[in-house]
Amino acid sequence: MGSALILASLPFAIGIVMFGLGLSLTLDDFRRVGQYPKAAVVALLCQIMLLPVVCFALVLAFRLPAELAVGLLLVAASPGGPTANLFSHLFGGNVALNVTLTAINSVLAVVTLPIVVNLSAGFFLSGGAAIGLQFDKVMQVFVMVIVPVAAGMLVRGRAPEVARRLNLPVRVVSVVVLVGVIYAVLYSERENLVGYFVSVGLAALVFNVVSLVIGYGVPRLAGVEHRAATAAGFEIGIHNTALAITVALSPTLLNSAEIAIPGAVYGIVMFFTATGFGWLIRRRARTSLTS
Repeated sequence: MGSALILASLPFAIGIVMFGLGLSLTLDDFRRVGQYPKAAVVALLCQIMLLPVVCFALVLAFRLPAELAVGLLLVAASPGGPTANLFSHLFGGNVALNVTLTAINSVLAVVTLPIVVNLSAGFFLSGGAAIGLQFDKVMQVFVMVIVPVAAGMLVRGRAPEVARRLNLPVRVVSVVVLVGVIYAVLYSERENLVGYFVSVGLAALVFNVVSLVIGYGVPRLAGVEHRAATAAGFEIGIHNTALAITVALSPTLLNSAEIAIPGAVYGIVMFFTATGFGWLIRRRARTSLTS
C-alpha cells in the first residue's frame, strides 16, 4: 500500500513523536505516582485492563470485520500521547498527572500492546499467530517507543536549554506526523474509504466517548478529585494513534492497511469528542461550584 518511502519512514516518524515526549519527561515524573497514588492506580487499571475488555465487547456488538476489530483493539492498547496533555491543560486537568501517566503507560505499552494484539489476532484472524507480534517484533516496538523517549529524557537532563528550545518545534512536528500518517492511511485506502467509515466509524466514535467517560467517571467514583479525574479522562480517551497506525502499517510489524484504518478514524474523531467532553466537564465543575 502507498509509497514505500512513507512506509519506511513511519518508525522514524513515530520516533520523533516519542523523542518529543521524552523532552517533556524527567525521572521525577515516574516517581510522582506517590503523590497521586489513587488517581494513578485507578487510571492505569482503566487503561490497561478495562479499556481492552470494553473495546472487545464493542467490536463484537458492532460485528466489525476481523482486521478492523484488531485495529480498534490496537488503538485501545496504545498509550495516551502528548495531545492528552494539551487537552488536559486547556480544560483544567492536572497536567503533572497526565505527564506521569503518559510516561508510565508508554513504558508498559511495550508489554501490554503486543499481548492485546496477539490475543485479538488469534481470536479474529485466521492464522493469527503468524500475524501477531512475536518476540523479535516486540523488540522493534521497544526500540521504536522506549529508545527515543530515553533519548529525549537524556537531552533534557544533560542540556535543559536545548530541550527547551526543541520542545515546541518537536511538538509541531509531532502534530504534522499524526496528520501525515492519518492522511497516508486514508489516501491509500481511498477507494474503500466510505465502506470503512460505515463499518468502523460509529464503533470508533462510541469507543472514544466511552473511553473518555470511563477515564473521568471511574476515578470520580473512586473518590479522585475533579482535576485529577479530568487528567485521567483525557489520558484514557486520547490515544497515541500515530503509534497504533505505525505498528499496523510497518512492513516489519503487522503490515496491514486495514488494521490501520481504525487508528486513522479514531485519530480524527478524538479531537472533536475531547473538545466537547472538556467543555462539558468544565461547565459541570463551574455549576457545582456556584450551586
